[in-house]
Amino acid sequence: MRLSAMGDVAMTVPVLRAFVKQYPHVKITVVSRPFFKPFFDTIPSVSFFAFDEKEKHKGIFGLFRMYRELQALEVDAFADLHNVLRSKVVRNLFALSGKKVAAVDKGRAEKKALTRAENKIFKPLSTMFQRHQLVFESLGFPIDLSHPSFPEKAKLSETILNAIGGKSPLLIGIAPFAQYNSKVYPLDLIQKVINQLAENSSYKIVLFGGGKKESEMLDSLLQQHKNVVNMAGKIKFTEELELISNLDVMLSMDSGNAHIASMLGVKVVSLWGATHPYAGFVPFNQPLENSLVPDRTIYPLLPTSVYGNKEVEGYQDVMRTIIPTMVVELIKSNL
Repeated sequence: MRLSAMGDVAMTVPVLRAFVKQYPHVKITVVSRPFFKPFFDTIPSVSFFAFDEKEKHKGIFGLFRMYRELQALEVDAFADLHNVLRSKVVRNLFALSGKKVAAVDKGRAEKKALTRAENKIFKPLSTMFQRHQLVFESLGFPIDLSHPSFPEKAKLSETILNAIGGKSPLLIGIAPFAQYNSKVYPLDLIQKVINQLAENSSYKIVLFGGGKKESEMLDSLLQQHKNVVNMAGKIKFTEELELISNLDVMLSMDSGNAHIASMLGVKVVSLWGATHPYAGFVPFNQPLENSLVPDRTIYPLLPTSVYGNKEVEGYQDVMRTIIPTMVVELIKSNL
């Protein structure tokens, strides 16, 4: 069970891929929001149970109904990869019925030590993938993530090809947004990155975003570049996943797009602001060198937040220490 958010749900995918490869006789049912179902469609032995937050599974009685529906699937063990109030209720019901249960340890105390201003303990923490491993290991299923497998690149439909303007030798994705402003690379610097990349006519640069506001902001980045296209709102989510699977590299903030690209086996260059890869959210199977972070000699309190929802006075411009040329060169080195 993992209900949200998009990036966190995507981070379960590589672990489940490894699980079914190593335990092909075990059936897994993923409990999550309906929107995330496409993440799991290509994983064998995995079925999907849609969490209906607004009606059927709303409130305590809804959670009990969900437990009964899951119980009917003859569940032997329950892995709580979310560890919030809702998942705890369902987990405890399974525990009371005598089933094996395990929950993810989010390492809150360690993360607080990493992000606090005084007596900061600046060291890498366990990744979320390692934390998920421990959950399954405690249920009797140790998982080896050292030899990951990924789905084949999707065959792009005519709809997608028309939307991006045809095939291109090299496909670069750029997802410049995140849930919180403290994790967003300044728009004028993203423009410089796009301008430098667009000079190479063999590159096709695809911009990703969601909603009308983000789409309009992406339109402003197109300039006169013929090899830059804004995909926000132009294709369905499933088609967007197919397109991302065909990227040669994705440039993303510390956001869901980084985790979606990495779960599909795409190289990811990630940019970090108030947050830091040491907190355990580095994209799967990506070298740490692909995560560009601000200059801590200038901003020693970094990281100031685990999720980016806390801002510190005077730290609004930390990402400006990540120079656009550095970003461009790292992208090119991954092509």
